[in-house]
Amino acid sequence: MKRKIYGDLLKWKNEERGAVALLVEGARRVGKSYVVEEFAKNEYKSYILVDFAHIGKALKAVFDEYLNETDLFLMYLQNVTGVQLHERESLIIFDEVQLYPMARQAIKHLVADGRYDYIETGSLVSINENTADILIPSEERSLQMNPMDFEEFLWAIGDEMTWPFVKHCFDNQLSMGPMHRKVMTLFRQYLIVGGMPQAVVKFIETGNFQQVDVVKRDILSLYHKSIDKHVKGYTEKVKAVWEQIPGELQKHEKKFKLADVESGARYRSYESSFMWLKDARFVNVCYNVTEPQVGMKLKRDAQTFKCYMGDTGLLIAHAFDEKQVQGEELYQKLMLDKLELNEGMLVENIVAQMLVASGHSLYFYSKNSEVSGNRMEIDFLVEKPTLTNAHNICPVEVKSGKNYTFSSIEKFRNRFPNQVHIPYIIHCMDYKEQSGYRFIPIYMTPLL
Repeated sequence: MKRKIYGDLLKWKNEERGAVALLVEGARRVGKSYVVEEFAKNEYKSYILVDFAHIGKALKAVFDEYLNETDLFLMYLQNVTGVQLHERESLIIFDEVQLYPMARQAIKHLVADGRYDYIETGSLVSINENTADILIPSEERSLQMNPMDFEEFLWAIGDEMTWPFVKHCFDNQLSMGPMHRKVMTLFRQYLIVGGMPQAVVKFIETGNFQQVDVVKRDILSLYHKSIDKHVKGYTEKVKAVWEQIPGELQKHEKKFKLADVESGARYRSYESSFMWLKDARFVNVCYNVTEPQVGMKLKRDAQTFKCYMGDTGLLIAHAFDEKQVQGEELYQKLMLDKLELNEGMLVENIVAQMLVASGHSLYFYSKNSEVSGNRMEIDFLVEKPTLTNAHNICPVEVKSGKNYTFSSIEKFRNRFPNQVHIPYIIHCMDYKEQSGYRFIPIYMTPLL
């Protein structure tokens, strides 16, 4: 499958020329191994793939005995794998490197040797147990891989014309016209299927949402097993948080409330659970900021946040019990916008997912007050691309229905007139501008 990260890999190869190794991180099943091996096949004369999840005894012995003796290591590596390496024309891939952390530490002297390029891939790479006993090499550059975005989904289903038209309309502030309904239909397919490559492949092969659902539930089962295997000492807390995510997103105010997990729970006792899920890339955490300004990380309130799932297709499978809504019936209602439940959680989750895929950090603004006129909550805050002395922050409100108000964003504009750039309303209708607001269809979110 065509993935945008391929261009990042090519840029790294051409610019760095072996001076830095690349670490491709991401949640399990986002397609890291696939895209890296395709890159190796297409861009190098030869490559060696070492999969630490399925390493044989002979190859494991090479790593155990010779990893710190570069010449011997490279000689044995070629002989055991039967692959001849060519100076500056070969790539060595350490797949699932978190399972053998010493290989990651050895990147320092392997890169210094300079003969070959190195890419590492892994899930749970930054989890404490996988970094506790090694020195992280400065010669390693991290690259985050996310689930497939909407444009990649369109490529996968053989559509290379729709997205350029969407971008043209956004760039020129034009309505989509008759194309809007078509693109919303495609976008609803993407929202339901999600961006996990296995789910997308199953959708392309079958066109059947129920079969896609089986794939997504298999991935969720794999995530559960990861929690059981890798969380040490607080497994039940991580599971409790994970199970509560759909319930928190279902609420009007989507800030995560620990009291819903455990009565009287305090943040410090659950902080590690959220950080584990975040480091595993199972979730995207959106932090509250006390003031909208450039460098919002400096103003974030780490204890007030929203917790979105990393993939909205997985959220649907996670949120809806098959016994309550039978598979195909659920997906038909989602496609037709006839679901009786609050669809806002899915819409806001996929906006968060698209913002992360576009390189944004997630922040929101919330102001509580006993006076209703002073209360406000802005779903997301996005910095404009080119920073100036003022007006650098774009408030973003997400609306899932057709009839809505946007009083919070109006209060926000009045309270922070010097900070606000363009206020955006993301909705399921066509592009328009009105009263200083830009109303954009949800599928345009990646272009913010």
